Amino acid sequence: MTTAARSFSHPVRIYWEDTDAGGVVFYANYLKFFERARTEWLRALGFGQQQMRNERGLIFVVTDSAVRYLEPARLDDELTVTVTLAGAARATLSLAQAALRGSSVLAESRITLACVEAASFRPKRLPQSILDALASTALQK
Repeated sequence: MTTAARSFSHPVRIYWEDTDAGGVVFYANYLKFFERARTEWLRALGFGQQQMRNERGLIFVVTDSAVRYLEPARLDDELTVTVTLAGAARATLSLAQAALRGSSVLAESRITLACVEAASFRPKRLPQSILDALASTALQK
């Protein structure tokens, strides 16, 4: 299944702890912001990660990520972090993510998630209910 879905947005405020000695967001913190947005995106689709683990024995793991940094974020900035489904295969999701301040893209990322069995970390097919929710979201563009 390859599809383009509408973007999901999650707000993030920049706190002192997010910045480095130069007063800008430490580059690795964007990965945390992207993770939070993905978690909320899944929750909005009806798939809380703890619930997936408890009820299905499945978790998502990041298997690949690439981040491009364009502009710095600073203390007290209000960002919007987006998640857009770029594609889905049997056991993986490909996502495009961005951190924006207003209309300015500060960082953008391509992330691949794999669905794995929590106990063994062996790849598992994405549940049909997740695929259905993703397809439904794509249709609501």
